[in-house]
Amino acid sequence: MTVIPKIQGLVAAPFTPMHASGDLNLTVIDHYAQLLVQNGVKGAFVAGSTGEGVSLTLDEKRALLRAWGAVDQPSLQKIMLVGGTSLAECKVLAQEAATQGFQAMAVLAPYYFKPATARLLADFCVQIGEAAPELGLYFYHIPALTGVHLSMLDFLTEMDGRLPNFRGIKYTHNDLMEYRQCVLFNQGQYDILWGWDEIFLAALAMGARGAVGSTFNYAAPLYNELIAAFDAGDLDRARSLQDRSIAIVRLLGKYGGIGVGKTYMRALGLDCGDFRLPVRNPRPEQYAEFQQDLQSIDFWKYASVLPVQVP
Repeated sequence: MTVIPKIQGLVAAPFTPMHASGDLNLTVIDHYAQLLVQNGVKGAFVAGSTGEGVSLTLDEKRALLRAWGAVDQPSLQKIMLVGGTSLAECKVLAQEAATQGFQAMAVLAPYYFKPATARLLADFCVQIGEAAPELGLYFYHIPALTGVHLSMLDFLTEMDGRLPNFRGIKYTHNDLMEYRQCVLFNQGQYDILWGWDEIFLAALAMGARGAVGSTFNYAAPLYNELIAAFDAGDLDRARSLQDRSIAIVRLLGKYGGIGVGKTYMRALGLDCGDFRLPVRNPRPEQYAEFQQDLQSIDFWKYASVLPVQVP
């Protein structure tokens, strides 16, 4: 059996920084990476949902990929979401990620012409993985956004033994029973990363050891403490910390959804601009109320700390 490296701890899904014009602001990427490392984050999942990968042009994705590739943080594992709906584009990005020092890539289910079976989805992933065999490959399972509701157990069965660089699944779904079965598949061979921040504690109880999340960008200390409390058997403490995570996520809902994540980053001191249409951004006049809400949920007690930027 191939020994597959498994990520232990937090992988942040970074926001893609943008100027007020909507153009990429890649000059802050190095500082962003320092923020993640300083706060105990083990990896960066670049151009995912939080990173607006599906809203970027191919040229923009390549520029973003190169900016993260240039980051010199040996402890930070870099994973690039390469697609997508276009098999050819996925292969191009996978090959470029390999040349830029990424450790792994991730693949979404095609969400326009949707695969009808787990076998077809596996065929799609295998072709991309074969285009860059030096990179690990994760499948990014997020049916709420792709509309592809295939069994991940069937998918693992179809992938098993077909692609030497297949690592596992980024599992962004709330089916904890299926998640547990994926963790156990083939004697726990694959890396099944959890992707639903506000029920992370439940996933830890189901065997999660690594997770990918958007709120890890600005509240990593909270989740590192949650993991430590769970590992120590202090479930009361772990539940209390999960409650704080839920309060953070509830503010996302209050002010409009995923776009509010960049408002959290602005509050930390790292301005990432706005999300592109059709994502809704909070109205500028809501920022003062948002800051008051941060105080009311005691956000700053567990917030990530921005490193001092060297001139």
